[in-house]
Amino acid sequence: MAEVRLENITKLFGGHIIGLKDFSLQVKNGEFVTILGPSGSGKSTALRIIAGLEHPDKGNIFIDEVNVNKHLPQERDVAFVFQSYALYPHMDVYENIAVGLRIKGCCKAEIQKRVQEVTGLLEIGKLLKRKPKALSGGQRQRVALARAIAKRPKVFLLDEPLSNLDASLRERMRTELKMLFNKLKATVIYVTHDQTEAMSLSDKIALINNGMLKQVGLPDELYYQPKDLFVASFLGSPPINTLEADIIGENALMCGKICLNISSDYRLKLKNKNKVILGLRPEDIKVYLEPKENTYLAQLILIERIGKYTILSLNWQGQILKAITERDFIGQHKRDSIWFQFDMNKLYLFDKETLNTI
Repeated sequence: MAEVRLENITKLFGGHIIGLKDFSLQVKNGEFVTILGPSGSGKSTALRIIAGLEHPDKGNIFIDEVNVNKHLPQERDVAFVFQSYALYPHMDVYENIAVGLRIKGCCKAEIQKRVQEVTGLLEIGKLLKRKPKALSGGQRQRVALARAIAKRPKVFLLDEPLSNLDASLRERMRTELKMLFNKLKATVIYVTHDQTEAMSLSDKIALINNGMLKQVGLPDELYYQPKDLFVASFLGSPPINTLEADIIGENALMCGKICLNISSDYRLKLKNKNKVILGLRPEDIKVYLEPKENTYLAQLILIERIGKYTILSLNWQGQILKAITERDFIGQHKRDSIWFQFDMNKLYLFDKETLNTI
């Protein structure tokens, strides 16, 4: 396995469209790092630059401390698993796995040995004579992974490999991928727009937007300690609730017609500021069927029962708030209103101008 380091990578398309801007990332030996971001954010561009399928306009790529900027893709010792699987339709499973080994110059006995090893590992040994058209989506995904693993590369690069699968199969494949790469102790760089995949699979997440790295760290660090409003909003389902508020005095916020007292820890941080954006995750809004101290009345406009939990949509002062509660909290009774309370110890504050976390 290997360490990968990107230093100040900039990539332009058409001379002016930014694919990546001053993008730096370090992936340690044996680490599973996910590059996460919305569509068009530059995450696949970063992966293709590591693979040598795209070339940066600026910056350097290192694999095990070797600058590979001028290396051809086949010289970088990486394996790329594409979203479309990229299997050869005229070849059976055995040949699809073996073709990369033949290109590397492996002998027939070595090819047979490696194919047997990876097909046993991925439990597709019975599919060796089938063509891709006779395989399910999950089976095609396993063949694509087997082809990559058989090469025994220094680095695995996976570009949204589960996006073509249905929800139940995608969840099962997430578990299998995690177990597989733990067993291989592999260096993996994984690209996805799916936060659930990123949070469940990764040792570390690099969140990217508009070609720029927004934050990199452990999954829990990005979720509980976001550096700005984009990071806080992108991670979480339903997303974080946001409300604009005016700063009143030293330790209070005026949110619409409601005055909220905040911790003294914020006093120095809020000095010389007039407005902030208040953020509170849906799981940190407490809801009640009857009024209690420090609760607010809201109109209940939608109930979504999702397995063990229920998501409530509340209209409060003309703004929609999402709250998560236990499935049977509402029961079968129809209600027009409900009371709720902010957990002030789990409040996020963002600078209104910079959108950075305060």
